[in-house]
Amino acid sequence: MAIEKVAVIGAGVMGAAIAAHVANAGIPAVLLDIVPEGADNRNTLAEGAVAKMLKTKPAPFMHKRNAKLVTTGNLEDNLDLVADCDWIVEAIIERPDLKQDLYTKLDGVRKKGSIVTSNTSTIPLKTLMAGMPDSLQRDFAITHFFNPPRYMRLFELVKGEQTREDAIEELRQFADVSLGKEVVDCYDTPGFIGNRIGIYWSFVAIKSAFDLDMSVEEADAVCGKPMGIPSTGIFGLGDLTGIDLGPKVNESMLNELPESDPFCQEYDADHPMVATIAKMIDEGYTGRKGKGGFYRMNKEGGKKTKEARNLKTGEYAKAEKPNLKSVKAARKGLRALVETDDVGGRYAWSILSKVISYSASLVGEIADDIIAIDSAMKTGYAWKYGPFEQLNQMGVQYFIDRLEADGMPVPAFLKKVGDRPLYKEEGTDALYMTVDGEYAVVPVAEGAWTLADIKRGNEPVMSNRGASIWDLGDGVACLELHTKMNSIDQDIVTMLGQASKLNKKGFKALVIGHDADNFSVGANVGLALFAANAAMWPVIENSISEGQNALMKLKYAPFPVVAAPAGMALGGGCEIVLAADAVQAHAESYMGLVEVGVGVIPGFGGCKELVMRAMHNKRRPGGAMPALSGVFEAISTAKVSTSAAEARDQLILREGDEITMNRKRVLADAKKKALQLAEGYEAPERQEAYLPGPSAAAAFDMAVSGFVTMGRATAYDAVVSEQVAKVLSGGDTDITEPVTEKRLLELEQEGFMTLIRNHKTLDRIEHMLTTGKPLRN
Repeated sequence: MAIEKVAVIGAGVMGAAIAAHVANAGIPAVLLDIVPEGADNRNTLAEGAVAKMLKTKPAPFMHKRNAKLVTTGNLEDNLDLVADCDWIVEAIIERPDLKQDLYTKLDGVRKKGSIVTSNTSTIPLKTLMAGMPDSLQRDFAITHFFNPPRYMRLFELVKGEQTREDAIEELRQFADVSLGKEVVDCYDTPGFIGNRIGIYWSFVAIKSAFDLDMSVEEADAVCGKPMGIPSTGIFGLGDLTGIDLGPKVNESMLNELPESDPFCQEYDADHPMVATIAKMIDEGYTGRKGKGGFYRMNKEGGKKTKEARNLKTGEYAKAEKPNLKSVKAARKGLRALVETDDVGGRYAWSILSKVISYSASLVGEIADDIIAIDSAMKTGYAWKYGPFEQLNQMGVQYFIDRLEADGMPVPAFLKKVGDRPLYKEEGTDALYMTVDGEYAVVPVAEGAWTLADIKRGNEPVMSNRGASIWDLGDGVACLELHTKMNSIDQDIVTMLGQASKLNKKGFKALVIGHDADNFSVGANVGLALFAANAAMWPVIENSISEGQNALMKLKYAPFPVVAAPAGMALGGGCEIVLAADAVQAHAESYMGLVEVGVGVIPGFGGCKELVMRAMHNKRRPGGAMPALSGVFEAISTAKVSTSAAEARDQLILREGDEITMNRKRVLADAKKKALQLAEGYEAPERQEAYLPGPSAAAAFDMAVSGFVTMGRATAYDAVVSEQVAKVLSGGDTDITEPVTEKRLLELEQEGFMTLIRNHKTLDRIEHMLTTGKPLRN
């Protein structure tokens, strides 16, 4: 039975966001909650949750229209709404008695074979199902989402002794393909995987900082990027999630775990950390949702100053960037980090030695293999590397030797591993160490492979420093970008040009995509700044021409080209997407033409392509100006979609372009689409449009002048927008004369070259390179 409708019971932060993400998948969702005492609107909790999510940032909904897929109600009047739902998710308060009472009510109205799950992470499944009917137990599981459900990929799946296997498989398939989740099978143990290790890690990291008398800035500088942890660090993470959450989850784990567990052994109620955090909570310093936390933003004197809390005195002072040898050494790897003889090195070892040992001791208890544990920490806690990947980097034998030197116990699993790596590659296979101490092939789900799986043990069809072309099989090639942040340089432009001739090598389709977090952040503006400062105008002009030519050749190649963006596809990266025949985008794709932020305009055909799409859009409003106005606004304000769904509004995605929810499935779906298009493929016909000319440009310029007068745009914004207006209006033409793509490309180049010669544009580029932020000059 396919899951075609979902009910979520409990409209709190998690429950409401789960319903929103179901709607993101295009699946109708029912959201129910209790009737508050004395409420005039009996549906106020569910309706209020949806209304709040429409204003929340980052947004739970991938597009505001998805909210229409959520039907709200209450448990007293609308319980019958779950009767035709295939999956019912319970996300109410963490009390077994209330949950069981709800399950009984649900069991009386749900349809036969519908799946019921709990989003709990603290109550064992066996406790939830104690005394429940066998018919419910067969349809029951735990499905633990991580917050926020749209963005955190981990989906922990726990089955009971009686849970039917086909229900588990339905949940696994739906969560993977429709919701885009990394599904990890867990045993019914406290905290499952993510929180079992994550709560221990959090406690150890904070406690160790106290023990080593570190500042919060020092701790976060080490327990952050150097260890593959999000840049918030451990104290910044506490502020983000809420400092008052820590004692609650610690208490939960202490109640559930045996006294012999390392967490219970590590916990010390008399430790200064415990008293400090309790005092902070009492005084309202609960993090970002309170008066501040380990950090706070001081807004005195009209300026914002980030301050850090002194862990001993409780006083705040300006947050300073620490100068630690260990942080610099970490560039060489984790072993260099923990071997550095400073407080940062000692701190890193204190954390890693305990957390990795703890993880190793739980292999076979919380999950079947190390892959599940690594996946849970990467997709649930956003670690770059899971604990066993961290261990693999340091070396297992090195780790064992150092544990023994410190008098720490060596987990039995690590003794089996010895001096062998936990992960390795042999030919085209990726191998991992099993719980038995033997190697097995890392499983790859059908349709969920990555480019790394293709590349392993193989050589590219062609390659240079900026890009490579790989054979995906079945006559489909893949163009991979691999510069820093996949910024576009001459090497990438060269490879784009080479890619348009792949039919001569026997290929019948091309996919442009890769495994990196971001598709492309755009052109390498540092190269443009260097050339402009040296007045190398012919070089810049030639690079624009080459980029335009390469993308035009791809657009009109004798085979289909499918772009597979994920993450950021900005500026020139967005222009590559626009040049493709079709797009298979990851749902979390953030796309837009952002060149005005550095004082130039799109130069590789972005303006041209959006003009043609706007003018040939069958659903566009009447007349050229309404169609072009949306394009002008998007380009002149550097608008970036907050999802692939929103990119449709900007015409970056068209009818027929598709969205993949699971990041691991993007390339496989793109290859499938490319093969479909290859059947009987014919290159598109050359385009032209009838554009209004100078009158439209004047209207656009007048609109921008109004924004300048109101202080919503700078004088130089108007100068840059003037060049955008010239291109979109077609230059010196009128509505009776067709404007070709070639002419629009010429206008793009003219506008770009005019602006790159202006010192204010160079100031914008330099400021962006120096600070990472746009200059409003």
